[in-house]
Amino acid sequence: MKTIDELLAEGVAGKRVFVRADLNVPLANDLITDDGRIRAVLPTVKALAEAGAKVIVASHLGRPKGAPDPAFSLLQPAERLGELLGAPVAFAQDTVGPAAHDAVNGLQPGQVAVIENLRFNAGETSKDDAERGEFADRLAALADVYVGDGFGAVHRKHASVYDLPARLPHYAGYLIATEVGVLKKLTEDVKRPYVVALGGSKVSDKLAVIDQLLGKADRILIGGGMAFTFLKAKGYEVGTSLLQEDQIPAVTEYMERAEKLGVELVLPVDVVVAPGFPDLKAKAPTEHTVVDAERMPEGQLGLDIGPKTGALYAAKLADAETVFWNGPMGVFEHPDYAEGTKAVAQALVDSKGFTVVGGGDSAAAVRTLGFDENAFGHISTGGGASLEYLEGKTLPGLAALED
Repeated sequence: MKTIDELLAEGVAGKRVFVRADLNVPLANDLITDDGRIRAVLPTVKALAEAGAKVIVASHLGRPKGAPDPAFSLLQPAERLGELLGAPVAFAQDTVGPAAHDAVNGLQPGQVAVIENLRFNAGETSKDDAERGEFADRLAALADVYVGDGFGAVHRKHASVYDLPARLPHYAGYLIATEVGVLKKLTEDVKRPYVVALGGSKVSDKLAVIDQLLGKADRILIGGGMAFTFLKAKGYEVGTSLLQEDQIPAVTEYMERAEKLGVELVLPVDVVVAPGFPDLKAKAPTEHTVVDAERMPEGQLGLDIGPKTGALYAAKLADAETVFWNGPMGVFEHPDYAEGTKAVAQALVDSKGFTVVGGGDSAAAVRTLGFDENAFGHISTGGGASLEYLEGKTLPGLAALED
C-alpha cells in the first residue's frame, strides 16, 4: 500500500488530488455535534494543500436514497473543514455535475474544495458493478490522483472507495495508515493481558467479532443492550430490556466455548433499570433504580450497567496491556445512564496499556462525556470498519489501495 508520504515525495504541485474522506458527522438542527471525523482528515488535507495540490475532498453523510436531500448536505462539514484549516473551502452543490467541475476548475494550487454528498448519486452505493463503475469514471474525471483517507467507509464496496482507486494512481492517507497500524497491534503480536469491552444495542452486530476474539482475547466484558441477550441465555429474566431471542443459541454456544478456551467472559452483575426509555432531549432526572442482574423486575427496562459492574469492569481492565473498546455500556446520551460508560472510559484512561476506542458511539461517548482524547492510545473513526477488520474480513477500501 503506497502512502501519502510517497506521493508527496513524487510531487503534487498543481495536481488535482481526490481525497476520499469520512465527513459523516452527527448533526442536530444543522449543527455538528462531534467534529472528530473532520479533524481526523486534517493532516492529510493540510499536507497536500501545503505541497501545492488542488485538493478535492469527497465523502458521504447519512443514508440518502441515491438522490439529493438537503437533510444530508455536506455544506456544514465543508464549512467546519474550512474553519479548522483556517482557509476558505469551496463547496460544490453536486457531486459530478457542472458545480463540481466549476469548483475544481477554479482551484489554485494549495486550495481545497468539497463536493456534495457522494450518496446523492445512486451509483455510489449500487450493487451493480457497471453502475458503480460509471459513477467512478465521472469522479475520476475530476482528479489526477486518489488518496483514500475515509477509514469509516473502507468496509463498503462503494464507487468512491473501491472502484475509483482502480482508475487513478492511488495512495493511503495518514488516517488510514494510522488506523491500519493500530489494528495490526490488536491482531498481530498482541501484548497481554488483552481485554475487550463490547457494548452497544444489538448482540447480532458483535457476534462475528466475538467469534474471532474467543481465540485471541484473554477477557471479554459485555455491556450495553446486547448484555441482556447474554443474561437471558443464563436463565435470568430481563424485563422489557432489549433482547434478541433468536441469538440466544449462538450466545450460549459462545459462553460455552469461552469456558473451554479459558477466556473470561464477564457479564453485568447489576443494572440500572427504569419503567421506560428516557427523553434524550430533555435530559431531566428520571425514575430509575439499580437491581441485581439476576433479579430484574417485570416491566423494567435495562438502560446501563450498574455501579458494581462498573467497578468490576474497571478491575478487569486494570492490568491490561492491550484494550479494545467498542460500544457504550448504556444510554450514555442521558446523564442518568452514562455512569457505566464513564467507568469503562475512565478505566482506559487509567490504564498503562495500549488502549483503543473502536469508533462510532464509543468515540462519541468519550467526547460527549468530556474525556481528553489524548488520554487514549487511539480513537478510531470507524467502528464498523474496525470490527470487520478484527473479524478477519477483507475490507474493499483497503484492498483497493493495496492493488
